[in-house]
Amino acid sequence: MASNYGRTDSVMTVGEWIGVLIVLGIPIVNIIMYFVWAFSSTTNENLSNFCKATLLIALIVFAFALLIGGCAVIFS
Repeated sequence: MASNYGRTDSVMTVGEWIGVLIVLGIPIVNIIMYFVWAFSSTTNENLSNFCKATLLIALIVFAFALLIGGCAVIFS
């Protein structure tokens, strides 16, 4: 957190967000770009936080699906 002190990222415009959503709509490329944007130090902080949050939610959903799938196998 200390490395971001004094960082002044500009607010992303609607056009920039549309570009991000278009890139994230491309299969395979979206997975790569999520990680690039989430962990790159040069990425806008708003975009970086969005990608980190999305990856975290995807991880939670994947773990929950594995749990439900495992229970379905056990009880079938």
